[in-house]
Amino acid sequence: MKQASILLVCAAVLLSACGQGKTTTSPAATTSQAQATTVAPSPTATATPVPSTTPVPEKQAQQIVKKDYHMNKNYDIVPNDPNGNKKVVLLTFDDGPKEQEMNASLIATLKKHNAKAIFFMNGYRIKQKPELVKLVHESGQVIGNHAWDHDNLKDMKTEKIDQQVDDVQKIVKELIGQEPQFFRPPFGAGNDYLKDKIKNNHILYMTWSNGSLDWEMTNKKNDPNKVLENVMKQLHGGSNILMHELPWTVSILDTLLTQLEEKGYSFVDPNAIELEMR
Repeated sequence: MKQASILLVCAAVLLSACGQGKTTTSPAATTSQAQATTVAPSPTATATPVPSTTPVPEKQAQQIVKKDYHMNKNYDIVPNDPNGNKKVVLLTFDDGPKEQEMNASLIATLKKHNAKAIFFMNGYRIKQKPELVKLVHESGQVIGNHAWDHDNLKDMKTEKIDQQVDDVQKIVKELIGQEPQFFRPPFGAGNDYLKDKIKNNHILYMTWSNGSLDWEMTNKKNDPNKVLENVMKQLHGGSNILMHELPWTVSILDTLLTQLEEKGYSFVDPNAIELEMR
């Protein structure tokens, strides 16, 4: 009986050891198995987008912005809802694209303040530096039409006006896939034919209602503070602020936007503006 009991105990120990061998895997073995079954992704595989987790680019989101504002005959930006926020400004920059450093700085400052602006560009400059059009557009900012040349359109023949407007629409569409929806004539000068043409093409014609006078700074030692002073003197609800791609404007922009915010103003997304004047 004693020998039988010993044999039974030994058998139980052996069976237990065999069971543990089947169910237990060491960390080293697990790592080895994972390495054996992992397939290194190919370059093509890593570039494949995942629609369900990829954020919507800003330039796509712009297309579905609700039209909460319109422009009046004074070129001010006005809420459609009488009880809407009237303490807003529209930021615009003319005569580009000029230099990548200036564009990049403007974009960075606008992003810091969660602001969007219209960059009114000349066709001949676009042709010289098409990469800057793409840079501005891909940053979520808005491209506007400022005619091909920076010439006075008021006394031009109709055929020449057509060329000045249409050639910019065409080259911008070729670069970013969509035509500008905003037009500003050089010097703010236009005629009835130009205005009708713009309206019939469902583009919003605008000049401005708050001029920074930054284009005159060359006579005042390029003082950035003059830009700030000029805008603040004319500041009112709905201000359509005209600025340019100029070094002194670039350098003061952060201060300007900060002071506007401190006064309770916010920045209208151009995509929220209706394309017909009221």
